[in-house]
Amino acid sequence: MIDIRHLVKRHGSRTVVDDVSFTARPGRVTGLLGPNGAGKSSTLRILLGLDRAASGSALIGGVPYRSLNRPLVHVGAMLDGPGANKGRTTRAHLRWVAQSNGIPSARIDEVLAITGLQDAARKRVGSLSLGMGQRLGIATALLGDPGVLVLDEPTNGLDPDGLRWMRRFLRSLAEGGKTVLVSSHFMSEMEETADDFVVIARRRVVASGTADEVKAGHASLEDAFFALTDDLADHHALAADASQDVPQGGVAR
Repeated sequence: MIDIRHLVKRHGSRTVVDDVSFTARPGRVTGLLGPNGAGKSSTLRILLGLDRAASGSALIGGVPYRSLNRPLVHVGAMLDGPGANKGRTTRAHLRWVAQSNGIPSARIDEVLAITGLQDAARKRVGSLSLGMGQRLGIATALLGDPGVLVLDEPTNGLDPDGLRWMRRFLRSLAEGGKTVLVSSHFMSEMEETADDFVVIARRRVVASGTADEVKAGHASLEDAFFALTDDLADHHALAADASQDVPQGGVAR
C-alpha cells in the first residue's frame, strides 16, 4: 500500500506540495489527477526518494522508498518516459536494470512478452516509436515483478490503439492484486481506468474517493474535475514564478 500523509515540499519560498494526504490500495488503480503544475510529479518524486519533503511522510508498504533493499522488487516506476539510453537496444537496457537489482535475466523475456516488445528487443531505444517507448518504460517497471507500480503520465502522446492497450494493461495489473498509482491531467482518460481518484489543484488535495464520491453534485466526473480545478490563474502564476527562478538556458527542478 502507498500511504502519503501531510506531505509538504518547498522550492525556496514557494510551496509546490501543500499538506497532501492520500492512500493507494492493492488491487486498485488510483488516479492522481490535476492540471499541469498542480504538484503531481513533485509528490511522486518524493514518494520514490528522488526529492525530499519539508515535512510529512510518503511510505510504501510502511517504509520510505530509500529504506527498501532491491527496490525494483518492491516498486516499479516510470517517470518521464522509459529513462533509457537511446543508443542501447531494448534488451540491453532491460539487462543492466535487471542486473542492478539482482533480477534473473530470464525475467527480461517475460516482460518483453508481457508488453508486446519481443520484436523490438534488438532495436535501439532511440528508434522506438513513442508508444513503444512507453511500453519499454512499463517493461522496466515490471522487471522485479513488484507489488506496487507508480506511473507518471503513461498515456502521454499515445494514439488510440496505444491508449486502449494501456487502459487494459493497467486494469490487468490491478486485477492481479498490484497497487497501481497513475498520474494524469486527463480525467476523461482515467475515468475508464481508475477505481479511486485523488484530485490535486493549487498544490493540495481538493477531492478524493471513488468515482461516485468525487462526482457527487456534478453531472459527470469531467464536470467535477473542472469545477474542482477551475482556479487555473493560480497555476499560471506558479509557472511564471518558477520560470523566473531558472537561469537562462537552465532547467526547472
